[in-house]
Amino acid sequence: MITAICPGSYDPVTNGHVDVITRAAGIFDRVVVGVVGAPHHKEPMFEIEERVAFLQHALAHLPNVEIDVFRELVVEFARKWDAKAIVKGLRVMSDFEWEFQMNQLNRHLAPEIETVYVMASPQVSFVSSSGVKEIASFGGNVEELVPKAVAARLKEMFPNGRGGAPLSDQE
Repeated sequence: MITAICPGSYDPVTNGHVDVITRAAGIFDRVVVGVVGAPHHKEPMFEIEERVAFLQHALAHLPNVEIDVFRELVVEFARKWDAKAIVKGLRVMSDFEWEFQMNQLNRHLAPEIETVYVMASPQVSFVSSSGVKEIASFGGNVEELVPKAVAARLKEMFPNGRGGAPLSDQE
């Protein structure tokens, strides 16, 4: 059985994430979606339990996908699951630059684990968690960008949006 992991903060999961994970599930025998428990580079909007629940709902149709939380190096998480690959989605060139650097560091730490890149499908190549949160916070509709449970929760969190930019002193 060949296992791959798909690590990320999933704050929140988007249709782009679902696209990449679904395609990885068609390639590997088992895919473990690793949710970063406490990301160092950003403060999550959603608690870990809610991020996991969103993923469970969005990926329920994939029998060979499991979800787990991790708080260690991604290569240690991969080793824990005896994974042969780390699957990462790429949307734009800036994603590649970051992922290339991470790949080199991971390869240094765990040369036995390959990184596989999956290009986002064109219809979701522009979707990012941060973009979704920004749109939702201003009351925009994100229903086509995220799974239904995520869209409903964002609508609950921002029922009227937070309004536009503040007026300048000259206005």
